Amino acid sequence: MKKLFLAAFAVFAFASVNAQDITFGAKAGVNFASLTGDDVDADGRTSFHLGAVANIGISEKFSVQPELLYSAQGLTNDGDVVGKLDYISLPILASFEVAEGFSVQAGPQVAFNINDSVEVDGEDAGDLDAEGVDFGLAAGLQYKMDSGLFFQARYGLGLSDVISDVDAKNSVIALSVGYFFL
Repeated sequence: MKKLFLAAFAVFAFASVNAQDITFGAKAGVNFASLTGDDVDADGRTSFHLGAVANIGISEKFSVQPELLYSAQGLTNDGDVVGKLDYISLPILASFEVAEGFSVQAGPQVAFNINDSVEVDGEDAGDLDAEGVDFGLAAGLQYKMDSGLFFQARYGLGLSDVISDVDAKNSVIALSVGYFFL
């Protein structure tokens, strides 16, 4: 009986979400990424991110915003050494509209490492031996215009060490511009 009730609840919950307003879009922007922790003594890497975004309206002021992003991150050391950590990132954000067009967003994200390399004076020097998955939290602000154009400022904090047994976590400030297809 309990399983039947849970199955019925899941069907009704999916149907109500499915009936709400869903919009899709694309975004791109700049990353100011670094690694934080006791074992890190390096500067950040300025790079970029781009990808797809969806906004699933739950109520007039609340929505869920999943994204699928390519995010270039990493670190530099005096500009001569560049550690590149590139990810496919999946943030799932709760979005609360606090004023017309302005939203506060926060939620978990998981990122899958797709590139782990080190360059010294522009030459390949191996890799950082980074972990394959990074779990984190993201929070920020979004302003969406009636035309579908939107702007975001977000901070992402890694919760897991980037390299096994090294106190080094991802830290990213991301500024984005995007468009929701109406």
